[in-house]
Parts: sequence; structure tokens; C-alpha cells
Amino acid sequence: MTRTSAPTRVPVRRKARLAPAWAIGIALLAVLLAAALSLAVGVRDVPLASVWAALTVGDTGQIEQAAVLARIPTTVTGLVVGAALGVGGALMQGMARNPLADPGLLGVNAGASLFVVLGMSLLGFEAPLAIVWCALAGAAAAVLVGYGAASASPAGATPVTLALAGAAVAAIAASVISAILITDQSTLESFRFWQIGSLTAGTLDTIAQLAGFLGAGAIIAVLCAGGLNGLALGDDVARGLGIRVSLVRALAAVAVVLLCGTATAIAGPIGFVGLAVPHAVRLVAGSDYRLVVPLSACTGAAFLLVCDVLGRLIARPGLLEVGIVTAVLGAPLFIVLLQRRKTVGL
Repeated sequence: MTRTSAPTRVPVRRKARLAPAWAIGIALLAVLLAAALSLAVGVRDVPLASVWAALTVGDTGQIEQAAVLARIPTTVTGLVVGAALGVGGALMQGMARNPLADPGLLGVNAGASLFVVLGMSLLGFEAPLAIVWCALAGAAAAVLVGYGAASASPAGATPVTLALAGAAVAAIAASVISAILITDQSTLESFRFWQIGSLTAGTLDTIAQLAGFLGAGAIIAVLCAGGLNGLALGDDVARGLGIRVSLVRALAAVAVVLLCGTATAIAGPIGFVGLAVPHAVRLVAGSDYRLVVPLSACTGAAFLLVCDVLGRLIARPGLLEVGIVTAVLGAPLFIVLLQRRKTVGL
């Protein structure tokens, strides 16, 4: 009787991942460092020790303290907008099962831009707060139309129909915007500054008035994170696990509107944050959306603030708008992230 030897096990090399506690701790530290740099760097640099003194006891030199206090609105805006775009991108990639999805997939940016143009052209809006509400309403309208069109298709709101409907909404909005701007020079002059994407337009009062939308979006994002893990396995498998696929996608879409619509309303359309940040997070921490969502918030906030600081340094004593910097840095960073992944998946 011949004895057969047991098959030899081939060791599987697994990619190392950071433990959740370490990942969150490092991300929070990055946010603190980016915020400190944002407060310290500008036309007049302020030492970090003086920044701390200005925020706590206020005993720094008068000029240094004034410089730090003047940068607080920009820093807070960068934190809020970066976190919202990072989470929105993660949600979009999860709900659409599309690694190339970002908040613009459902036409969020296009809808916001369209309503801003309409508000400026037809209603004569110029006040920043009025423009903010126009942008938020436009983002919500675009997602409602795009998601409704995808749901009305025979296949329902699938990743493919969502992408097609979002592309159609964005194309229609872009056409209308172009038609208005060609015939209205004054609106073109006002709109082009908002369209670049900047953190300097945000104020603490504006953020306070919109904090409810951001808070609601963050809560919904956390609640649907577990469901997105199921969607990553496919709709049929997710339904077999008892996950209500349509409800999870609808909740994720609502969160995207609240977060990215508000961020776009405050700072204008800023690209590549929602696209590149979730990829970087999954590369380091894995694909569990219960971890990806908070890490995307921290990483997005830190990344946007660092881009804003770079814009100040490059164009000193002027300012290079953060939307330009994110586009210049985000594209090559995204290419590098894709090259480091053997497969592009969620």
C-alpha cells in the first residue's frame, strides 16, 4: 500500500495592514499637523510655539496673533471641506462599486454649478451665503434627478445605471451653464472665481449655518458603512445576507448630497480629493468601510490643508487656489496609487 504524502502548503503572502487603532491615531495626528501648518504658514510665517500661544493664552506679538486668528476660518473650512469630500468619495465608490467614482459621479458638482449660475444670472445673487444655498440646492436636485433616472430603468439603480444617469445629468448641466455664460459676461466674471475652488471664501458663520447638513451626512455615512461592505460582494450576495440594497444606496446618496453638496457650496468644486483619498486609505487600512469612512474624513482634511499650504508657498506673497493644487497633485498621486495595486477593487 502506497502512502501519499500530504500536499505541501504554499505560504500566501498577504499585504500588511495597519491595525484600526494605529491607523486612526496616525490619521488624527496628520490632521493636527496639517492644521498647525495651515495656521503657521502664509505671507508672514508664525512659529508653531507662537501659534499655540495665540490659540491658548493670546500672549504672542500683536502681528503674529492677528495672522494666526485671520487663518482660523480658512483652516476650519479646509478641515470641514476635506473631510466631507473624503467621506463622500468613499461612499460613492462603495455604493457604485466603482473605484473611479467620486462625488461628481451623480452630478453633484455639475448641479451645484448650474444652480449657482442660475442664481447669479436670473436672481442677481452675489452674497456668499446666497451662493452657498444655491449650490446646495443644485447638488440635491442633480442627485435626485440622477438617482431617479437610474431607479426608473429596467435594471434599477445599479452601478452602471448610476454612472450613466450621472454622466447625463452632468452633460446637461454643463451645456446649460455654457449657454448662460456665453451670453452673460457679468455672470461669467462672478462665476469663474467660485468655480476654481478656494478655501478663502468660507467663513465661520457660513460653516455654522451649514453644520446641521454636515452632521446629518456624517451620521448617515457611519450608519450605512456596514451595508457598503455587503454591496462590495455584489447585489445578489448582499440581498442573500439580508441587506436592503436599495435602501443602503439611497442612504449613501443622501449622505453624499449632504456632505459633498455642502462642501461644494462652501468652497466651490474641488477635484481629486474624493477620488484619490479613499484609494490611499484602502491601500493602507483595507476595505472595511466601517474603518474607511472615518479614515477618509481625516485623510481628506489633512490632504486638502496641505494642498492649501503648498498653494501659499508656491505663489507667495500671493495665493494659488487650492482647487488648482489638488488637480496638479491629485492626478499623479492617483496614478501612483493605481500602479501599486495589483487589482483595482473595492
